[in-house]
Amino acid sequence: MTQEINCFEIVKDLIDTSVKKLNLNKSVYNILSEPQRVLTVQIPVQMDDGEIRIFTGYRSQHNNALGPYKGGIRFHQDVNLDEVKALSTWMSLKCAVLNVPYGGGKGGIIVNHKELSQGELERLSRGYIRAIAPVLGADLDIPAPDVGTNGQVMSWMMDEFSRYRGQNEFGMITGKPVIVGGSMGRVEATSRGCVFTIREAAKVTGLELNGATVVVQGFGNVGSIAARLLQQEDGCRILAVSDSTGSAYNPNGLDIAAVEEFKARTGSVKGFPGSKDISNDELLSLECDILVPAALENQITDKNAAKIKAKIIAEGANGPTTPEADRILADKKILVLPDVLANAGGVTVSYFEWVQNQYGYYWNEEEVNNRLERKMVEAFNNVYGLYRKRKDVDMRGAAYMVAIERISQAMYMRGWLGNQVYQEVKREVKLA
Repeated sequence: MTQEINCFEIVKDLIDTSVKKLNLNKSVYNILSEPQRVLTVQIPVQMDDGEIRIFTGYRSQHNNALGPYKGGIRFHQDVNLDEVKALSTWMSLKCAVLNVPYGGGKGGIIVNHKELSQGELERLSRGYIRAIAPVLGADLDIPAPDVGTNGQVMSWMMDEFSRYRGQNEFGMITGKPVIVGGSMGRVEATSRGCVFTIREAAKVTGLELNGATVVVQGFGNVGSIAARLLQQEDGCRILAVSDSTGSAYNPNGLDIAAVEEFKARTGSVKGFPGSKDISNDELLSLECDILVPAALENQITDKNAAKIKAKIIAEGANGPTTPEADRILADKKILVLPDVLANAGGVTVSYFEWVQNQYGYYWNEEEVNNRLERKMVEAFNNVYGLYRKRKDVDMRGAAYMVAIERISQAMYMRGWLGNQVYQEVKREVKLA
């Protein structure tokens, strides 16, 4: 995370602006501007050489007006408290945009997971869950994977929490392998949801996806699967992809399945046969129809936004675009599909997984994907409809307004706004 740009201050400013545009009482901002609970824990882990190392972990629970807290757990060396608070706030907004009955949560540990052995990673995962177990549960706070974690980590965490409770607790965490209560389609869900929003954006902008050119920054789980789906299902030409080690660029297009195999074998996309390694700035400024930033926060800034030539930007990552960059992109008439909409497929299928755990009845992949498509299309239409109606917001502003309207009404109905009267103005956001 770029230290000069504080994601938490950015999201608070956007909430403040949205509250004012919705003519809501300032009490709404006062409640949403800080998480309801934040934990900082110290996790002792025995390393393979016998040394005991102490790792710092966090869990931020932002708002549960709409339902239990929900959000991923990130293992990364740059994790910090403000980042975790920002991510939990985004999760509240994301769930509200998709009309999923959750609030926002987020967790993280300051660690370079790539430096840990499998045994060290398991002991760290279990230690973290033991440390925050009192504030977790299927009806309280439900974690999921994020940067640096995966289904195996979720399995260890679920098992540790089950030991803590003395019974199987499959529903306390999502993103698990199918064999231990996971959902079909969950691994691809964030990427597939992003692709669904791209398809809807292509419809309203008149872009023909078959043959459309795509650049993907970040070739992890989200970016690689989105690239594969866009190529195999929509006929897009993927010009370039990148990861933390470098990039692969070919103006004639890349075979994404082959790139995935190459990265699995070598650990990098750099050096893929027939491709050229270009800088991050060069990649972002390539002429293309669709740009998918799927890496980390603050990648598109006022330093590089003017160089971007894409027609549509679909944010696969959380917070990849700064407010200054948003203004530049709006001036350039680039349609930005914001993170709280475009990458909400993961939490949506996590919700499906949670529902399946609660009922003990599991759906096939086709049913999961169909349900996901309906939710993503409905959310896109709500946000795009408000964006077209209002002349003073971009797509991000419209998404924030949809989310904050829903959360504020829930808080009002629950009596959280004190004696303040919920202003009876004509609501601009369609509520389900």
